[in-house]
Amino acid sequence: MSPDTRRPRWVYGTGDEPDARFSLANERTFLAWVRTSLALLAGGVALEALDLPVEPRLRLAAATLLVVLGAAAPLLAWLGWARAERAMRRGDPLPPPVGFLALVVGVLVAGVLVLLGLLLS
Repeated sequence: MSPDTRRPRWVYGTGDEPDARFSLANERTFLAWVRTSLALLAGGVALEALDLPVEPRLRLAAATLLVVLGAAAPLLAWLGWARAERAMRRGDPLPPPVGFLALVVGVLVAGVLVLLGLLLS
C-alpha cells in the first residue's frame, strides 16, 4: 500500500479513515459554502454595478460588506471542512460551525443598509 500523500497533513495525518459517505457529505458542505461565497460576491458587485435607486454611500457600504463576506466565506468553509474531517478521523464529536454568526450578521446588516438606502433615496 502506498503512503498517504493527501494534504493537509494536519488533517489526513491523524486518526483513522472515516466512512467515505461522511467525508463526501463534509465535502458537499464545503462546496455549498463556496457557492454561497460566489453568490455574495455576485450580489455585492451587482449592487454597486447596477444603477439602483439606493443612496450611494449606503449602497457602497452594503456592496463592500457583501464582497468582504464573499471573500471570507471560502476560508471559513475550508476551516470548517478541515475541523470536521479531523474530528471524524479521530472519532471526536463534530465541532460547532465556523462563521455562521458572521455570515448571518453580515447579510442582515447589508440588507438593512440597502433598505435604508432605498428609503433615503
